[in-house]
Amino acid sequence: MTQKAQTITLIGAGLSGPLLALGLVERGYQVEIYERRPDMRRVRMSAGRSINLALSTRGIHALTQAKLWGQMQNIIIPMKGRMMHSVTSELTFQPYGKDESEVINSISRAELNIALMSAAEARGVKIFFQHRCTGMDLRTGALHLQDENSGESSTVEAEVVIGCDGSASAIRNEMLKLPRFNFSQQYLDYGYKELTIPAGNDGKHLLDTNALHIWPRGHFMLIALPNVDGTFACILFLPFEGHDSFESLLTPAAVREFFQTNFPDAVSLMPNLADNFFANPTGAMVTVKCSPWHVDGRVLLLGDAAHAIVPFFGQGINCGFEDCTVFLELLDRHGSDWGRVFSEFEQARRLNTDAIADMAVENFVEMRDRVADPRFLLRKKVELALESRYPRRFVPKYAMVTFHRVPYSTALQRGQVQDRMLSELCQHIERVDDLDWSLADHLVSTQLAPMELS
Repeated sequence: MTQKAQTITLIGAGLSGPLLALGLVERGYQVEIYERRPDMRRVRMSAGRSINLALSTRGIHALTQAKLWGQMQNIIIPMKGRMMHSVTSELTFQPYGKDESEVINSISRAELNIALMSAAEARGVKIFFQHRCTGMDLRTGALHLQDENSGESSTVEAEVVIGCDGSASAIRNEMLKLPRFNFSQQYLDYGYKELTIPAGNDGKHLLDTNALHIWPRGHFMLIALPNVDGTFACILFLPFEGHDSFESLLTPAAVREFFQTNFPDAVSLMPNLADNFFANPTGAMVTVKCSPWHVDGRVLLLGDAAHAIVPFFGQGINCGFEDCTVFLELLDRHGSDWGRVFSEFEQARRLNTDAIADMAVENFVEMRDRVADPRFLLRKKVELALESRYPRRFVPKYAMVTFHRVPYSTALQRGQVQDRMLSELCQHIERVDDLDWSLADHLVSTQLAPMELS
């Protein structure tokens, strides 16, 4: 069978699925996608499970390769740093990078999804909406589908299947039946609730537009990301149980009192707080790790189906899009040798996706507990000073992850070394001006080799 005639079947038209489909079509394959949800371009989707995304270098690279980045400019807002809000409404700004070119981009999940699906269809991808994958025969490749409208079941004989169907993947659930299939999932004890800060009367943002706003409160927090329509998508992260938890906020009065006590400057901008709170579901957050990701050159897991992570490093979408980049590079190298492509893909990615999963959990603690700590802010300033002096040796972990395409596993390992260095350098100082540069020179030259940055 020629390459041009071969059909690749993708499960899931979320974010990674349509992006991967674009790359496959460009390489001459036919692509079909089966998606359990209705077409969001034609059916209004319920709110409450669409955390805004933070698009950065890895995701931008993948969109650029797909020739889509240019058209995203009208649905993104660059965020230059974190704006911390204290209980007394004082503001502290912490830049993300060393200059204004290092930003992350707030983008609506729905708007991005719509753009990707429309681009995929325009280039010949067939998307079958409201077709739920209910199972698969991993031996033959037969996909079992159910039409969500009629309830009718059908079977598709697929040549190659790639599961892009998220953290609750139906394809992965089939693989769980295999002998010696490794699987773990770890839920946080925290949930999230989506809320909204509406636009002002003139349609403008009521908070600083180009910042990710954080209200850190020790064991819980509120964040807000700007939308292009002048609103802010807010997410409350709160324990499921205990004092100051979702189980303790059962009435509109309790919600208003909790927000007035902890987020006074935010609640003044949220006239529909109680309605939002009780209308939107409480979401859960899970880390998923598994192996192997593939079966017999016939089936592969990609994106959240293989490695779901919590959202606190802003890398979920970027990691999934980088999966597409790596997969397509391997396809260019090996052609339709699917067994080899799938095996090398997992070898290239799993170490790195495990690393970003662990860093995402660590960053939750940082955002929730530490961003308002003066010692933490000093360390961040020292980090930037070291990066300025040693630009190819000392690169902050956040920058390696967010502004470069350094492998996540490298960022984790070097970040651990740099954390120890920062502890030593910051131990006895109160200002960046007091930094012992001779000690810094010694630590950097002996512990950090030069980096290749991309």
